[in-house]
Amino acid sequence: MAARALPLLFLNLGGEMLYILDQRLRAQSIPGEKARKDEWTDGDRRRVMNDIITTMFNKKFMEELFKPQELYSKKALRTVYDRLAHASIMRLNQASMDKLYDLMTMAFKYQVLLCPRPKDILLVTFNHLDTIKDFIHDAPGILNQVDETFRQLIETYGALSAGEFQLIRQTLLVFFQDMHIRVSIFLKDKVQNSNGRFVLPISGPVPWGTEVPGLIRMFNQNGDEVKRTEFTTAGNYVTPRREGSFDLYGDRVLKLGTNMYSVSRPVETHMSGSSKNSASRAKENIAPNPLAKEELNFLARLLGGLEVKKPGGSEMGFRLNLFTTDEEEEHAALTRPEELSYQVVNIEATQEPGRRAELSRILGELEVAEPRPESGGKGEDLLALMDGL
Repeated sequence: MAARALPLLFLNLGGEMLYILDQRLRAQSIPGEKARKDEWTDGDRRRVMNDIITTMFNKKFMEELFKPQELYSKKALRTVYDRLAHASIMRLNQASMDKLYDLMTMAFKYQVLLCPRPKDILLVTFNHLDTIKDFIHDAPGILNQVDETFRQLIETYGALSAGEFQLIRQTLLVFFQDMHIRVSIFLKDKVQNSNGRFVLPISGPVPWGTEVPGLIRMFNQNGDEVKRTEFTTAGNYVTPRREGSFDLYGDRVLKLGTNMYSVSRPVETHMSGSSKNSASRAKENIAPNPLAKEELNFLARLLGGLEVKKPGGSEMGFRLNLFTTDEEEEHAALTRPEELSYQVVNIEATQEPGRRAELSRILGELEVAEPRPESGGKGEDLLALMDGL
């Protein structure tokens, strides 16, 4: 089942990326009638979100993503998100993209750790997709793409056993095990320690289908209960109201995977000492192995190989800075350990003629043909677009 972990990893990380971008774009939007030619409007925000979501949920790309395959290395997967983030007119330099990726990965790592049951990772994914659908509620064509991915998730994972989901969860945790980036939201909520490790709760709802701890039952050789012993627990446990819905529509009950940026909060990321000390170990894990890189050849050609959009006419691309100032961004780029900085992996698609022709056809489908109105210097004052993150 480790071969089924990639779609869940990609979709949940992508959802977290969209949460961050949407929150900061909303914070910087100016009403259209008041905006100058070089200012960001809500219409521009929707256009960027639509472009990225359209690329992320491309039908052919999803079909390849859902094929059984091993997880890619951190560097290889980071390359895919670099291309995805630049599927519109936004631009992030490496330091800002690293920070965005840190926020994405730590958020999903926290969600995987706190899932009551391994199967609930699917509910976390559904929460991400539900919110993504809210972003594009006025774009029926893109909504259909997301709904089709919903159906693929239900078809692929709906019948898996608890043991199979446990293997998927373990695969995801192995992927995240050397990542201990401190995030201000988690630190302020006291769910993360100063060393970047998460604090697991000892109270709250127990997994669906289980009982509140505090009772020991003893059985004889015939399977009959012969004795009960109660004990006191340190936590305050409760039985969940009901199981979350695994259907296309419904109440997921579980809140993990919902948008934690829906209320504006400053978010900072910091390298923990343990992350710096583990750089030598992380180096081995991050370096793309030949098999993962070969598998990524096809995937990156579908998404990452897509030429980064160039603004048309006099329109300028938006440079997004996830730091308060340019100086902070430059300092972060210089001080981040090389082993933990995700340089772009150079990937070449296979030279097989048949595969090359098929890739060219799929790449054509990935193109977003939406015309771009001309604009002059739009977004120049967005250098600190994500300075609150």
